[in-house]
Amino acid sequence: MAGRVDILNGPNLNLLGKREPHLYGSETLADVEKSCQALAGELGLAIRFLQSNAEHQLVDWIQRAREEADAIIINPAAYSHTSVAILDALKAFDGPVIEVHISNIHQRESFRHHSYVSLRADGVIAGCGTQGYHLALMRVARLLTSAG
Repeated sequence: MAGRVDILNGPNLNLLGKREPHLYGSETLADVEKSCQALAGELGLAIRFLQSNAEHQLVDWIQRAREEADAIIINPAAYSHTSVAILDALKAFDGPVIEVHISNIHQRESFRHHSYVSLRADGVIAGCGTQGYHLALMRVARLLTSAG
């Protein structure tokens, strides 16, 4: 395997496919996980795919990733705009971090235009729908290969 990647999903993403499908699409988070597992296998990556509505759980997973993962892909959802705690946890992680947003946060309400997570992210993918997860996996694979 080229690397271990934690894919972390924040609040309300458990409702993907049901909540505002005009904005987020009709795929469920389980669909996204399945397609990410398939692509990760092709890229030689092992992934752990997680979702929580709780900020502290995301922080705990980021801290665990320091010992167990080579990279993090994170869709912090609404915590992007509010969570210094998630930013601080990501700053303590040494590997690549890619931030993913299904919608284009820059075309939405002005409070969504700022992301604390972006201050640590090595790349930000927004507005590509759930394909953003695949783009993030491909980028992580490239970063881990060039680092190794």
